[in-house]
Amino acid sequence: MPIQLYTNRLRLRPLISADRDNFIAMQTDAEVNRYVRVCESVAEVERKFEARLNPWRYDSGEWLTLVIETLDGEFVGYTGFHMECALSRRAEVGYMLSPAMSGKGFATEATRAVIDWGAHSFNVHKFIAWCSESNAGSRKVLERLGFTLEGVLKCHSLIGDVWHNDCVYGLLADARLDVN
Repeated sequence: MPIQLYTNRLRLRPLISADRDNFIAMQTDAEVNRYVRVCESVAEVERKFEARLNPWRYDSGEWLTLVIETLDGEFVGYTGFHMECALSRRAEVGYMLSPAMSGKGFATEATRAVIDWGAHSFNVHKFIAWCSESNAGSRKVLERLGFTLEGVLKCHSLIGDVWHNDCVYGLLADARLDVN
């Protein structure tokens, strides 16, 4: 059965073919990706999209990409995770929102649902997340979720011709139960 997660305001579901235009738009929007990566070509994004349409397995190490939409079906963005290390039972989480949907608590709400589901379904011990030190919005989301800043890697990611410091955050699965 396909993954379907619900919150009070959102539905999270796997990608389907009809999501192609939103996926390409998000992945090729320079402003959306300014702290993530240099935008890839449309052809490369289409290849990535096609690969993510395949059935997902946690032990594959591949990213699970879930569409975030309102309960009325309005596109919000994406969230997901992947097994980062099987031995340590560690998973990495991520999210990317449409600019029109930022600042409404959707990233926090959707990522919390993914974390809870991942902890229960796959016995994840620890969740990690990376973001640019300059990405104040993403840092606030992680901190609201109960993540702790575990380190800052100086000049760690080159995006275009700009070096970015990267923050690495961690959240023990057991600690998430204490987050409101």
